[in-house]
Amino acid sequence: MPQDLHPRLLRGFVAVAETLHFGRAAAALYVAQQALSRDVQSLERKLGEPLFHRTSRSVRLTPVGESLLPQARRLLALHDEILASAHRRVLLVDLNSDVDGDDLTPARVLDAARTAAPDTELLARFHGGLAAAAEELAAHRLDVAFGRFAGLPARTRDRLVHVPVRLEPLAVVVPDGHPLAAPGPLPVAALAGHPLDVLAGNPATTEWTDLGLRLVRDHGLAAAPGRTPPVGVPEFARYLGRHRAPVLTTTGGPRIPGAVTRPLVDPLPLALLGLVHRPGLRHPGLAALGAAAARLGGREGWLVRPPGSWLPAEDAALLPAGRAPAGGG
Repeated sequence: MPQDLHPRLLRGFVAVAETLHFGRAAAALYVAQQALSRDVQSLERKLGEPLFHRTSRSVRLTPVGESLLPQARRLLALHDEILASAHRRVLLVDLNSDVDGDDLTPARVLDAARTAAPDTELLARFHGGLAAAAEELAAHRLDVAFGRFAGLPARTRDRLVHVPVRLEPLAVVVPDGHPLAAPGPLPVAALAGHPLDVLAGNPATTEWTDLGLRLVRDHGLAAAPGRTPPVGVPEFARYLGRHRAPVLTTTGGPRIPGAVTRPLVDPLPLALLGLVHRPGLRHPGLAALGAAAARLGGREGWLVRPPGSWLPAEDAALLPAGRAPAGGG
């Protein structure tokens, strides 16, 4: 069976071969001399041949070492070229929505990542939902997306990597003049008699519809019929005015003209937003996004679940250990 050869071993070998001195090579690589010596010995064991003649006064390449040196240099040059190419490649990031909101998490994470890694190009895309973006991820037409991972089919989840980002409080948007249009928090029970629009007519956001239907089922509510979804704030405002059903959203969503957004309470319903990408993706932009989400989330408690809040069990199972308290929905 072929053995993997770590570039670190070759880099250490080349450094010693070029200096013919373990101490100077270790200093050039910023590693301990003992560690470098172990790496060279490990490489020799893998190749089954000594690479250096060592004495207390000198280090010389063996014939095998002389033959390996140009090969190692070529391989390291290709390795470095691949990494440099990855750093230059644009990372395509789906934000779900191209509208501005008070606290849209994907946009905040992207902005923070761009600030922290200004030399990495992160390009936003807007597929409107994770269900649509997941197919683009699998086809390598997209690199990263945000959304509710638990609502995807199991066969789709198995092909992707999920990183929990934020527990987002849910809300409803209602048009002005609606019986529920008063400002302030709205108890979930107050939705009784007002069918909830969970965007069931949108095939791009089936993961969101699944969340809404679970909320409806668990609290004895009714769901509005599926309709062709609106695109953009002006169309959404017209959609609300025409159908006049409360539409499920998050508290940080966009402001809709002629409408009121009311946070839901009693219990506080939550949606777990995650960062989703393909397995094996290596790109500095992905690391920047993950670090930005962790930094913002740690500062603002994005993954702290309030006691007694409602969250589907499938979503709770995706939370980091200690973030899914017993007794919630």
